[in-house]
Amino acid sequence: MSIPEKILARQHEITAGFLEAIDVHLADIVAGRTDTMFEVRDLAGILHIHPTHLSNTVKLTTGKPPCFFFEEKLLSIAKSMLEQQKLSINAIAVALTYDPSNFTKFFKRFTGQTPKQYRETFLAAQRGKKTETLTI
Repeated sequence: MSIPEKILARQHEITAGFLEAIDVHLADIVAGRTDTMFEVRDLAGILHIHPTHLSNTVKLTTGKPPCFFFEEKLLSIAKSMLEQQKLSINAIAVALTYDPSNFTKFFKRFTGQTPKQYRETFLAAQRGKKTETLTI
């Protein structure tokens, strides 16, 4: 028995709405328009559906739980902020609504490096690229 097209379309609509809501919320976090990190239930509320339904639908549609996408996008933002070097690691943690030690644990869990190690590795790679282009 196959799933009706209408149901499949709604599943994809929910997933797309969820991903868009994450992008909007994280943009608000980075811009400083909010200092509260949403949870799945908050995003489900934006979409006017139950959190369990949201979680089940995203997992069914993508094969991954909602937190995967949230964490992946947050990690991408954190890496970008670390690479820009405009803010200290503590300031980045606070900007992303983390306690600095929890930010370090979050970052290390997903990258295998602390934020400081990541920044130092990135800077060393940048210096290496500049040296290579100058010596050629």
